[in-house]
Amino acid sequence: MSPELRTLPIRVIDCLKLCYKLRERSESITTSISDATVTQLFKWLGEHGYVRYTPYHGVELTETGQQMATELVRRHRLLELFLVKVMGFPLDEVDGEAEQIEHAISDAFVERMDALLEHPTEDPHGDPIPNKGGGVVVARSQPLSTVSPGQQVVVQRVSDDDPDLLRYLAELGLIPGALVQVESVAPYGGVYTVRIGEQTHAIGDMVTQAVLVRPATPDPVSGSMLSSKPLGEHA
Repeated sequence: MSPELRTLPIRVIDCLKLCYKLRERSESITTSISDATVTQLFKWLGEHGYVRYTPYHGVELTETGQQMATELVRRHRLLELFLVKVMGFPLDEVDGEAEQIEHAISDAFVERMDALLEHPTEDPHGDPIPNKGGGVVVARSQPLSTVSPGQQVVVQRVSDDDPDLLRYLAELGLIPGALVQVESVAPYGGVYTVRIGEQTHAIGDMVTQAVLVRPATPDPVSGSMLSSKPLGEHA
């Protein structure tokens, strides 16, 4: 972690990571928030050159802010994967655990983790892990809610915003890498019946929108299901 990053308040670091995450999802980073503390935080980031700040319109990361946010996200997501693969933490706990220790570990520790994990491209939730140069490998995916009955898909990515939802997904086995058969879909945005392994489950719209999937077999038209890109470009 650069000396400059080590001097930043934790709330600033968390805000930079949030900006990265929202941009990654193609969601706007808006400042139309009634919370005066958040507004002041964006203003501080703007004054220090990390974001371009326009009151009541939004913010965007500057080149400096993007570089710092990418470094922070890389560190956080490598830690999450380390906690799952090496230490056996469940999916719903790794975000909080990584938050506790990511500010204390050295750059050498981060690179040792990267090597130990064989230079992974995805964290345990399926989110892309930036490489040292800031690039990411992104698998093409779609919400489970868009899959038709009879299709077989593989879970690519799950939302990590809600620990309770993550715990529920883990109980169902609806986690990255799981093979899912869509059995039926009730009409008018109804319940999805899916088979995961030997188990069949009925799941609602909130779940199907939080789970991104890819075809169980590569698309013969596009050939590859992966694209390598810098943040901000979309597959």
